[in-house]
Amino acid sequence: MSNNKTANAEANFGSRFGYIMVAAGAAIGLGNIWKFPYVTYGDGGGTFLIVYCIFAVLLGQPGVMIETAIGRHSRANAVDAYGKINKKWSFIGVINTVCTAMIDFYYMIVSGYVVKYAVAYLTGAHFGADKAAYYNAFISDPIEPLIYGFGVIALTAIILGFGITDKVEKICKVILPALLVLLIVCGIWALMISPGAVEGLKWYLVPDFSKLNGKTLADGCMQVLFSVGIGWAIFITLGASISDDKNLRSVSTWVVICDSAIAILAGFVIIPSVAGSGSEMASGPSLVFLAMTSIFEKFPGGHIIGLFFFMSLVFAVFSTAFTILEIPIMVVREKLNIGSWKAVIITSLIIFTGGIFASLSQGTGLLSGLMIPWVDFAGVHYYCIYDWIDCFSGYVLLPGGTLLTAFFVAYVWGFDNLSKELEKGGGRPVNLWDRFTIQVCIPIMTLIVILHAFGVF
Repeated sequence: MSNNKTANAEANFGSRFGYIMVAAGAAIGLGNIWKFPYVTYGDGGGTFLIVYCIFAVLLGQPGVMIETAIGRHSRANAVDAYGKINKKWSFIGVINTVCTAMIDFYYMIVSGYVVKYAVAYLTGAHFGADKAAYYNAFISDPIEPLIYGFGVIALTAIILGFGITDKVEKICKVILPALLVLLIVCGIWALMISPGAVEGLKWYLVPDFSKLNGKTLADGCMQVLFSVGIGWAIFITLGASISDDKNLRSVSTWVVICDSAIAILAGFVIIPSVAGSGSEMASGPSLVFLAMTSIFEKFPGGHIIGLFFFMSLVFAVFSTAFTILEIPIMVVREKLNIGSWKAVIITSLIIFTGGIFASLSQGTGLLSGLMIPWVDFAGVHYYCIYDWIDCFSGYVLLPGGTLLTAFFVAYVWGFDNLSKELEKGGGRPVNLWDRFTIQVCIPIMTLIVILHAFGVF
C-alpha cells in the first residue's frame, strides 16, 4: 500500500496464484463455513447443493468477472471506479462501500468470537455442561467480546498497513492451503467417528426435488452473494491491483471454484457431524459455538479436532478481513488524499465504533433492548442493532449493488469496453453467454433476494 493514487495503482500482485489466493480468501469467510452448511441442511440438502452450484455459474462467475474488470480498468477505489467511467454512477460504489462497512461492524465482532473459542481449545479450557449459557454469557459481556474484536481489527489493520499486494498476498498463500488441509482432516474425522455420518452425507449429496421452492431459490442466490463476495466491492478493490497480463475470465472462474470448494467441503465436515451425533442443525453462530462444541466433546479426539476446526475458522476470518477492511481504507485514503497508515487508523476506529454498538446489542448486552423497525409485506418487525444491520446490508444493499453493477456494465460502460478489458492477458471477448448472465441472470437473481428480504418469499 502506498501513499498516493498513482503508486497504489502500480502496486500489482506478484503472481496469478497470489491474486487468486487473496481474492478467493476475501470471499472465503464465515459465510462459507457456518452459513453454507446450515442453509444447505435446512433447504433440502442435496437439492440446495445443486441449486447453489448452478447459481455460482450464473451469478457468481460473471459477478466476479465484471467487478474485477471495472477495478482493473479504473485503477481506483470502489467509489471512484465507477466515476472514472461515468461520474453520474459513482453512487454504486458508495452503496457497495457502505454495505461492506456495515458488514464489517458485525463481522469483526463475530470474528472475535471465533478467536475466543480457538484460544479456549488451544489452552484446554472447557465450555461446561451448558454450552448455551457459556456462549450467552460471553456475548452479553460488555468488555470481553470487544477485546477480541479489537484484536482482530488491530492485527488486520497492521498487516494491511504494509500493503495488500505484499504481506497479505504472502499470508494468503499460506493460510488458504492450510484452511483446506484442516477442513479435509475434520471431514475425515467426521465420517470415521460419527455413527450416523453416512445418513448425513446422503442428505447432503442426494437431491430431493420435492423440497425445491421459492425460498430455496432465494437462499441459493443469497448464499452465492455472501459466499462468493459479490456486491461488496471486493473484486473492484482487488482488481485495481491486478496487472494487464492476467486473464480476468480465468482468474474469476478460479476464484469462484476455490470459494465454492471450501463451502462444499465445510458441508462435508458439519452436516455428517451433526447428523451423526443426533443433534439438530442450528442456524447462525449457534451452529459452531453451540452445536459443534457439543459434538466435539462427545467423540474420541474431539478436543484436537475442535482446535483444528476453530483454527480453520480463524484462517477464514482473516482471509476475508484483509480485503473487506481494505475496501473502506482505500476509499478513505484516496478521497482524503492521506497516507496509508492514517487511512488505516481512521477506518479501523470507525469500524470498531460501529462494532461496539453491534456487540452491545447481542445476548443481554447493554443495548439488547434497543429495537429497530423493519417493514415488509407481512407487517412491521423489530430487530436488534446487530440483526438490523445484517438484514439491511446483506439483503438490500448487497443484491442492490450487484444489480446496479450489472446494469452499469451492460448499459453505461457497454459490452465493447468490457470486451477490451477481458481480452487483455489473452482472454476471450464478451460472448452471448456473458450477455445472458449479465443482462438476465444477475438482475433476476438479485431481485429475488430483495423480494425475499421484504417477505415476498
